[in-house]
Amino acid sequence: MSGAAPQPRILIVGAGMSGMLLAIKLTEAGLDNYQIYDKASEIGGTWRENTYPGVACDVAAHYYTYQDAPNAEWNTRLPQGPEIQQYLLGVVEKHQLRKRIAFNKEVADARHDGEQWTVTFKDGQTEQADFVIACCGLLHHPRYPNVPGLEDFAGAKFHSARWDHSVPLEGKRVGVLGTGSTGAQIISKLSQRELELKVFQRTPQWIFPLPDRRYNAVDKALIRYFPGVAKLIHHTYRVAFENLFAKAVLKPNWQRRLMSWLCKWNLNTVKDPELRAKLTPDYQPLCKRLVMSMEFYPAIQRKNVELIVEDIDHIEARGIVTKDGKLHEIDVLAMATGFDAHAYFRPLELHNAQGQRLSEVWKDGPFALRTVAVPGFPNFFFTLGPQSPIGNFSAISISETQIHYIMECIKLHRDGKVKTLHPKMQATDKFNAFVRAAMPDTIWVTGCTNWYMSKNGVPSAWPYSGARFRKELRAPDLSEFEVTT
Repeated sequence: MSGAAPQPRILIVGAGMSGMLLAIKLTEAGLDNYQIYDKASEIGGTWRENTYPGVACDVAAHYYTYQDAPNAEWNTRLPQGPEIQQYLLGVVEKHQLRKRIAFNKEVADARHDGEQWTVTFKDGQTEQADFVIACCGLLHHPRYPNVPGLEDFAGAKFHSARWDHSVPLEGKRVGVLGTGSTGAQIISKLSQRELELKVFQRTPQWIFPLPDRRYNAVDKALIRYFPGVAKLIHHTYRVAFENLFAKAVLKPNWQRRLMSWLCKWNLNTVKDPELRAKLTPDYQPLCKRLVMSMEFYPAIQRKNVELIVEDIDHIEARGIVTKDGKLHEIDVLAMATGFDAHAYFRPLELHNAQGQRLSEVWKDGPFALRTVAVPGFPNFFFTLGPQSPIGNFSAISISETQIHYIMECIKLHRDGKVKTLHPKMQATDKFNAFVRAAMPDTIWVTGCTNWYMSKNGVPSAWPYSGARFRKELRAPDLSEFEVTT
């Protein structure tokens, strides 16, 4: 039966880390009837788009790689953005994936007729597919501040994900909105340059003192010539990450106490008591995603840096006016105001054969079966969806687990066991109840506002261990799906 069945046509949306990995796994399984589409002109997703000063990953480099594609050339434990992009480009070339990618093709709409998807691109082109897999990443829709007068500002302004490198900064007055992970990285780098830096902080952040280190020639040679070493390092980092940081957010335990103590110790390195008070959060460490940095506190204490904690009233041509009536004059405005973490693959709109739109199904907040599929939309899957462990695990590790599950679903079609499948609502409700049951013990519900929180007031995150996540996505249970054959 498997030999007689034609290969399914698979359309992949997004040429970032997840899209590339799915393509590799499809090829390895002999499923070569696929095409990748990306709205941009190059691969990389997050690491293509974010080029701001100081851009880096706060997950160890050897853990932030595909398990089957180790990289001996990492220069530092916490890899810089351009390094990660170079790694991804190398993977693409090694697996000859570029010929599989159609660039500058943004998917706008997908409709299922009961048998196949008809996908429509923004340029009007259409394509048929048996499966549509959205690998759009988590951080691809910049969130701009809702501040009156933003358009009135006369100087250069840009979001951190759209950094304008043509704008000169030396000798300028630069305003940075936001002190989250991105803001902290930008501030740390810009503070070292010949400019006046004004930092506008809405909410103080806990800063975890995560040390970095450079890899020398011996380190690189060990990994280059002994592949088992790379696998061992990857496994070690994963075990350490999952048993310290990841467990700290799940329940009150020694891990949480240790990380909380380290955050408070780090804060006490700020010598000026008035400045330290301004930087002290009123919520528990880990409630928001921790900022990982050894550089932020030294940066915020430099003479060319001013921390402004008064609420912003409006923006005018000359700069930012705070609620106390003070005008803070700036020449350049950099907005490190994050992303819409709950957009997922949207604005792509889905329509099923019953005339339902996904935007209607998700009107009260996104939900999914096992983080990868939605009831009513056959043969549609996605990575890094609702309830994914985005706040406590490596994004690559998450994608690897989800793609394994998605691949098992595609193989069911290849082997002639199913034609279409989509989750039953009952199974989806059961899974989401299972997730919600563990939320009261997590740090995310202790009183802060965080980007994990969805419209329905429940954190869109994974409240169990990494091992449990891998177990839940080990293989599809067809009893959880509506199936046609």
